[in-house]
Amino acid sequence: MIWPSIALLTFVTLQRLAELVLARRNTAALLARGGREVASEHYAMMVALHATWIMGLWLLAPGRPVQPFWFLVFMGLQALRLWVLGTLKDRWTTRIIVLPGAPLVISGPYRFLRHPNYAIVIGEFASLPLAFGLPVFAVVFSLFNAAILHVRVKAENAALESAMILK
Repeated sequence: MIWPSIALLTFVTLQRLAELVLARRNTAALLARGGREVASEHYAMMVALHATWIMGLWLLAPGRPVQPFWFLVFMGLQALRLWVLGTLKDRWTTRIIVLPGAPLVISGPYRFLRHPNYAIVIGEFASLPLAFGLPVFAVVFSLFNAAILHVRVKAENAALESAMILK
């Protein structure tokens, strides 16, 4: 049956598009409140990686059976993603925006991890391809994602430290 894989891919694609709309709105609002974007050099590569990941899944996954275990892992990550979005509210964005004077968020999942959203993305990059029985795809994109996240987390931590939000 082809429809379960198509339904899952459609869900993920629409989710990511909705997140881009939300991120654009939140970014504009943060910048209007005096926020400043930092370390934007890697952003295009990050967007390209995510777009390629989704396009690759659309090429390889339709018609493949969905593995229940990995599907449940992926859906659990979506619940955690909602927790992150609900915690950050209008401060969530796909860019690194420093809002002067704003305190560091330490509630919700941020009580446990400094960068829970990145941990979720790591899980998604592995679990969704594995849900379609694509382990090589999962490994390859996880490695590319790790490289970009290395740059991203380093830049974000430096931005937070320079804003004296982190001690």
